[in-house]
Amino acid sequence: MSYFYPMNIHVLDLGFLDIKSAIAVFVVEGPEGLALVETGPASTLPHLEAALAGRGWRIEDFQHVFLSHIHFDHAGAAWAFAEKGATVYVHPKGLPHLAAPEKLYQSARQIYRDQMDVLWGPMHPIDEARLYAPAHGEQISVCGLRFTAWHTPGHAVHHIAWEVAPLDANEDASVIFTGDVAGVKIERGPVAPPCPPPDIQIEDWQASIDLLRKRPSDTLYLTHFGLVSGKHEHLNALEKRLVTWANWMKPFAQKNAAQEEIIPLFEAFVANELAASGVDAAGRARYEAANPAFMSVAGLMRYWRKKLGS
Repeated sequence: MSYFYPMNIHVLDLGFLDIKSAIAVFVVEGPEGLALVETGPASTLPHLEAALAGRGWRIEDFQHVFLSHIHFDHAGAAWAFAEKGATVYVHPKGLPHLAAPEKLYQSARQIYRDQMDVLWGPMHPIDEARLYAPAHGEQISVCGLRFTAWHTPGHAVHHIAWEVAPLDANEDASVIFTGDVAGVKIERGPVAPPCPPPDIQIEDWQASIDLLRKRPSDTLYLTHFGLVSGKHEHLNALEKRLVTWANWMKPFAQKNAAQEEIIPLFEAFVANELAASGVDAAGRARYEAANPAFMSVAGLMRYWRKKLGS
């Protein structure tokens, strides 16, 4: 699907695990060329190449790739674009992990085990000459567009929300590509906060939500999934659910419960939330693909144990 502003924005569905509307990437057509926001995982790279080819584009047509953060579902295929000459823009704390991803990759393999290759595919090092880490609020002018990097921790310490507008446009003509800091919202379902380990920090996330509230754009693009308008209602609902999920988890952290005990309870809690919002079984499977409940258990338990000193 495509949306037309003073720049053209194309939302490409990566068909992750053959599930609709789980992971998106965004092609932004400016007056002077193409930029890509997010790459998805390497496991969906053939799907992405086919989607680009269907529009007459190739990987090498994208010389500027903007990542929200380095989690595999957002950045796992960035190396493929860097190998074709692209500059990859990433948070300063994420850059070292793209240059040398071995530790990141092996850590994830301990979680996903034999599903690692199916879910995410390979992750190759990126030459540091192809990586650029912007400061908070830094503006990057490429393709006739202005990309502003807002450091937005909470979901991850290495997170950027990219505010984008044509070079000659006012700020109110901008849109914001939010990665995961504005949550997961699939089709008409509710917004949910993805809370994987190790970086979940509720107070930082609330501050990042407030930063997004204060930006002039009312238009958000979520990697999971697509266009959201009515920014304030969306962000208010996200913050409320983030606090609800954190408070739900706190008693389990206080009694130092095992994650194996909590996961089925939290899965049922989230499923009931979604069902109460009218999300059917197929929709709940999409949410689970984009935002696995077991990962939020791990992330929120880590947050509380650190906060409670346990």
